[in-house]
Amino acid sequence: MIRFFTDPVEVAFTALQKTFSVSSVFCEISLPFLSAPISIKWYGVIIAFGFTLAVLFGGRKAYVWKIDIYKMLDILIWGALFGIIGARLYYVFNEWGYYSAHPAEIPAVWHGGLAIYGGLIGGVLAALGVCLVERVNIRNLLDLCGMSFLIGQGIGRWGNFANQEAFGTNTTLPWGMYSERTREYLQYLVNGGATGLDPSQPVHPTFLYESLWCLLGFALLYWVCQKHRRFSGQIFLMYGIWYGIERAVVEGLRTDSLYIGNTNIRISQLFSVILVLVCAILLAIGFARDKKHHAPIEGVDFYREIPVYNKKRLYLDARKQLFAARCEVLHAVTLLDLASDETEKDEAEKKLAAAEKKLAKMSKTEEKAKMAADEQAARRAAKKAKKSE
Repeated sequence: MIRFFTDPVEVAFTALQKTFSVSSVFCEISLPFLSAPISIKWYGVIIAFGFTLAVLFGGRKAYVWKIDIYKMLDILIWGALFGIIGARLYYVFNEWGYYSAHPAEIPAVWHGGLAIYGGLIGGVLAALGVCLVERVNIRNLLDLCGMSFLIGQGIGRWGNFANQEAFGTNTTLPWGMYSERTREYLQYLVNGGATGLDPSQPVHPTFLYESLWCLLGFALLYWVCQKHRRFSGQIFLMYGIWYGIERAVVEGLRTDSLYIGNTNIRISQLFSVILVLVCAILLAIGFARDKKHHAPIEGVDFYREIPVYNKKRLYLDARKQLFAARCEVLHAVTLLDLASDETEKDEAEKKLAAAEKKLAKMSKTEEKAKMAADEQAARRAAKKAKKSE
């Protein structure tokens, strides 16, 4: 038996004359051999949807940037795994007073308690490790990840709306949000000694602020990546600045922030300010270096500063390009044969000349690549023979 939306709550917005029924539970599945039903939360469904879209975008971009699909899968799997672990450890560390007394609750991620910054740190460190092993340019990969993160974060924040959590202080703005769950949480804070809060009044929908900011940031960074990307790592540094500014501002409105010890310093707010400053400095250095020595940006699946090790792979790529050039020549010859007037003949001759020029260039490239591959193969064979002696 399956039941959907089992814990609805009415949510109202100041400027709207209607309420919305919102449930944190997507469905509950009752099975005869289980004492309690299996509950699937909207939070998990929405997070999974955002993650899927981010992966699809990243996969498409990785294909364009010629990253090997198997390397991409390794990065995705390890990045996702350590992202979850990092998000949980970040939260547990900052709530150690509770978890030190309840260690069995540490792995219980289904009870809540995942921090975005912890997830980013864990995922990026795991990706860095895989890149070092698989020989993938980490800076180019981070550019790809920065845009993907914004998709996942922009959509994933709506999971907070389903749970009616991660909202802000009271507000009189037209988009102020109110529900029984916001009232209960604010009342809990007031009972605990918090001041300046009114449980009966609307609150800032901070999940909405972050969602819109992240989706707008994705559109902006994608445009920059397509039109104005100057160096590897630029997009990720812009991501750090864009997201850090928003988080530093919005975190100041939230009522569920983690603090440093007994101070009034919000951890995520401080981290955001540091992130913005570091990324801004590195971005300025990157632009200064690019202005002095600009170099074209190529694919992600290599280290530009380290010579490519597998010369045979370059040779095979050169052969493919040579074959494509020969096909272009044949196509141009066919067009010339089929030309019905002088105008078409002139156009066909121009195309044929350009195709033959490209073919000559590809022939030289293929010849050089073959020589390099043969030399590398000879060195490997000599090295192997020396080891076997």
